[in-house]
Amino acid sequence: MKKVCTVLLILMLLITAGCSSEEKPATPKISDNPSSKTEFLMGTVVTVKIYDEGKGKVLDPVFKRIRVLADTTTAEENEKQSEISEINRNAGVKPVRVSEDILDMLKIGRHFSDQSGGKFDLSIGPLSRLWHIGFPDARKPKQSEIDRVLPLIDYKKVVVNEKKHTVFLKGKGMKLDLGAIAKGYITDQAVAVLKAHGVHSAIVDLGGNIFVLGDSPRGGEWTVGIQNPFSPRGEIVGKIRESDKTIITSGIYERYLKVGGKTYHHLLNPDTGYPLNNDIAGVSVVTGRSVNGDALSTTLFAEGVQAGIRNAEKMKDVEAIFVTRDKKIYITSGLKKNFELTDTSFELAD
Repeated sequence: MKKVCTVLLILMLLITAGCSSEEKPATPKISDNPSSKTEFLMGTVVTVKIYDEGKGKVLDPVFKRIRVLADTTTAEENEKQSEISEINRNAGVKPVRVSEDILDMLKIGRHFSDQSGGKFDLSIGPLSRLWHIGFPDARKPKQSEIDRVLPLIDYKKVVVNEKKHTVFLKGKGMKLDLGAIAKGYITDQAVAVLKAHGVHSAIVDLGGNIFVLGDSPRGGEWTVGIQNPFSPRGEIVGKIRESDKTIITSGIYERYLKVGGKTYHHLLNPDTGYPLNNDIAGVSVVTGRSVNGDALSTTLFAEGVQAGIRNAEKMKDVEAIFVTRDKKIYITSGLKKNFELTDTSFELAD
């Protein structure tokens, strides 16, 4: 009996030792010199940097996922492989079978369309295609053209059948445009691939949609610049420190059209048919999910500073920085101790 007890005790010690070693995975080795890859996709520059040593090969499946989604979500009519283009071509004709990704994006888009009261509208395609700002054939349309397409914008006429995996636009001439959430969704999917391959420290920059994964190589949070909406991409008004967060900016700085000395930016109002015209030059949203930040940056821009701040303060895991046309900066309460002003031509508002 004594021998049996001794054997059992040894077995228990071995099992305990095995469990203890499993609970302490090897600490990932993080390098100051990341494995990096850059491609031009969706009309923008996409860069992914991996700081984990020995994880450079993960860049291949990350970019494969990005390319597949980029081809799936484009609304350009000459893209034969695009599911969105196929849905648009069959508007008012028949439902189109789509992938799980498109279903997910449309459910997200419907949620934010409802939440914003239509300020964010995933069926804005007829209007965005008419202006086509950011493309060589961009132009200011005639009022009669705008009046003709406005009735086609109604997200409530987008029918998603989850059981059959189909999407149907009720009105002939309707068009989806997921530009306000596609980059965010794709950013999240890129981060998911990184995590699935055991990456702990990385940056995804999808045309200005930033996600900082884990800790920086020096340990602790990453320093992220906040875009100056009056300057080209990369010029900042200030910076914040974050980990496992996305930073998304919507503003007047990147895609615009100049006609007769007047500038028209790409953020369109689905009610008037013209670019949004309020006191905001740019909105940066900080949150945990990039697709949410993408949709919210557009919605908060449309709401203006005061309404935008009020609504952002009510949201869980959402902070925002508003830059006005008179160069004042308004910050939600959760960022006030985090934000550092670096451009003294701007003023922090109370």
